Amino acid sequence: MTSIHPLFLSLLVALPAFTATSPQDSALSVEAPRPNIIVVFTDDQGYGDLSTQGHPTIRTPHIDRLAAGGTKLTQFYVGSPVCSPSRAALLTGCYPKRLGMQDHVIFPEYDYGLHTDEVTIADALGEAGYATGCFGKWHLGHRPGLLPLDQGFDTYFGVPYSNDMAQYNRPTSNSYKFRLPLMRNNEVVEWEPDQRELTRRYTEEAARFIDEHHEQPFFVYLPHSMPHIPLAASDAFEGSSKRGLYGDVIEEIDWSVGMLVAALERNGILENTLIVFTSDNGPWLPHKENGGSAGPLRGGKGTNWEGGQRVPFIANWPAGIPAGQVNTEVVTAMDLLPTFAALAGATLPIERPVDGHNILSLLLGEEGATSPTSDFLYYTSHGELAGIRRGPWKLLLASGELYHVENDVSEQWSAAEKLPELVAELEALARRHDLEIEAGARPVLTVSEILFDPVKRK
Repeated sequence: MTSIHPLFLSLLVALPAFTATSPQDSALSVEAPRPNIIVVFTDDQGYGDLSTQGHPTIRTPHIDRLAAGGTKLTQFYVGSPVCSPSRAALLTGCYPKRLGMQDHVIFPEYDYGLHTDEVTIADALGEAGYATGCFGKWHLGHRPGLLPLDQGFDTYFGVPYSNDMAQYNRPTSNSYKFRLPLMRNNEVVEWEPDQRELTRRYTEEAARFIDEHHEQPFFVYLPHSMPHIPLAASDAFEGSSKRGLYGDVIEEIDWSVGMLVAALERNGILENTLIVFTSDNGPWLPHKENGGSAGPLRGGKGTNWEGGQRVPFIANWPAGIPAGQVNTEVVTAMDLLPTFAALAGATLPIERPVDGHNILSLLLGEEGATSPTSDFLYYTSHGELAGIRRGPWKLLLASGELYHVENDVSEQWSAAEKLPELVAELEALARRHDLEIEAGARPVLTVSEILFDPVKRK
């Protein structure tokens, strides 16, 4: 086993064993320290949009240092190629279809959201004694009863949906009748906030939360509004990047990461804080220079090519994760909930199965550790089954194309004609798994349920 930082061993405490929600996880019960956990979740950032991922003109030194001091996962997948389903998968450990959250994104006129019976990362860590804060874009339901404080968070500061879902953004059309609210907890504090200041304001709120809660374990969820369009950078960053406004936005997000690290350092808790940096889906390519890059991957947001759902992932935890790792195992955003629960000593309910797995052994760099994910299902932006990944092979159902994505990361050369038996096997496997998920699907929550059946609320 790779050597572990001494602080990791010295902080061992007696915690309840992690209760797995699936047989694959049962061998990974652990007694672990209780690290602080921070998840930075960008919006529409491509696989290639960091200097540590090889971008030639975007500079991300703070994120690069996290990668150098921790681990990069090169085959990390989110649960959907669009926003709301992807966020649901991250926070609950489930495929969006299992949650009834698979059908595209939540628009301001919609009255539904993630059901409050679902166990989110904030729910699980809050039950384990963590302070929990969300700072940024929510987009899992914006009506009363569907906001972050209803989903396990102690505090919230941010916008409840995408930054383009506002009236001012469509001056030639009367079809968009909604404004963008900036909220603190459950109250609107501003309408149409200056989007140039959103990254800074989210970051300052998160850093203040760290200062206030540094003497207890905490979970910070920082889902940035950008680089989703409309792009906006503060005066300190606008015009500073060779990549134009898109690069300015990414470099300000990198500054944000640096500010979080500084807050941890001044409170003496950097060593025992796990920081995760990733994105909700691939780049929004139709926006051209205002969209990002998937690097060597094909496609982007809204597609089931690798560029739509394979995103950057960096994890840094000086007390637990050895520096300088690059891991090529297949990992998904759904793995974060069970992994964080294991680290916190939290128990997940057996009666609400999740699709993710505990990947602690991978993050800790244990010798011979492999991914517990044997199969990964791709779904379209509207929730239809689109394909399956098993081992190095990826099958896209609509076209019947079969790619060896280890050898052919850009998905250029289909092997379907040469391997018809494998195509048939993978298609049958994908449809069987999809039927299992559909059979166990759980409902979303609507405003009418909240108003007229309050027992359904937590």
